Amino acid sequence: MKQSTSIALAVVGVIALGAAWQFGVRSNAPAQLEAAAGTLVFPGLAAKLGQVARLEVSTKGQTLALAPQDGKWGLVDRAGFPVQSDKLRELLTGMTELRFTEARTADPAQYARLGVEDPVTTTGTASLLKLLDSAGKPIAELIVGHRRVRTQGNVPETIFIRRPGEAQSWLAEGRLPVDADPQLWFERDIASIPPAKVAQVLSTRGETTLEFTRDGDKLVLKSPVDHPKLDDYRVEEVARALDSLTLTDVQPATRQVGEKIGNAIIDLTDGMQVTADIYKADKDIWVQFAATGKGDGAKPAAEFAAKTKGWTYQVGSWKEKAFVPTIDDLKASEPEKPAADAPATE
Repeated sequence: MKQSTSIALAVVGVIALGAAWQFGVRSNAPAQLEAAAGTLVFPGLAAKLGQVARLEVSTKGQTLALAPQDGKWGLVDRAGFPVQSDKLRELLTGMTELRFTEARTADPAQYARLGVEDPVTTTGTASLLKLLDSAGKPIAELIVGHRRVRTQGNVPETIFIRRPGEAQSWLAEGRLPVDADPQLWFERDIASIPPAKVAQVLSTRGETTLEFTRDGDKLVLKSPVDHPKLDDYRVEEVARALDSLTLTDVQPATRQVGEKIGNAIIDLTDGMQVTADIYKADKDIWVQFAATGKGDGAKPAAEFAAKTKGWTYQVGSWKEKAFVPTIDDLKASEPEKPAADAPATE
């Protein structure tokens, strides 16, 4: 063999060895890999999805559980608060379509490289995904590891996996949006009512009630009449209280979330009225809603009331000054005094 040929083969060998260390050591012979490639990880799972009564994702010792309630899937530890149906559908469909691509390491010492180590540990990155029937028996279980990033276009997503109780890990083709953070599952939108639709606001905090009314294209403070100069933008934030309002967390209304600090009654131009009770726990702001309506506002009020009934929403802390501001919150900033001239020196 020529020396140049030997060197070329050696380089190829080094590159192949480096790839094996990066993506896990293959432990099967080529014939076995070829037989497994392209086969479904869970054959027949699609026909069993109707039997799934609970979905669990466990990561770093914490478990997120989803289950159907009143025909809708929701978060178990949030009293069944609805989750994003598209996200759930994508995850279940991904399980049915997941296919083996290549065998990887069967050495537990190498699992962490692929993210398929024991998901019970609090330090690892692996997730244990379970689909359970109504008796709590597993329909499908999978340890889900790192996604393998591809920069080329039209290339299927791949992910490292391992089935519980098996030493062999695999590279599989498919997408599994596995998230153990409940905030990534919430239906986050609460309301999106533009400020121009706000006709009047009564905001009560402690012994003080502020009354705002619409004057042309802006909201103004009507009562108390005697007040300092206000910042128009800060007053307009009161009209924006229900504009693009999203939650950061949620609890059932029966659960104590803090101390009630006030409430706001918001009348809209279409006849809908929204009442917001505001609670504060440390720096967190929580809101409970009720709604009534007449005329054109009757239907949207009924829909909003049905959606929000029974829930207390955590919202951005800045919304405190939109729902229950104080006069000091609304005051215009004092202009800065000019700096005194420096004394003349000879």
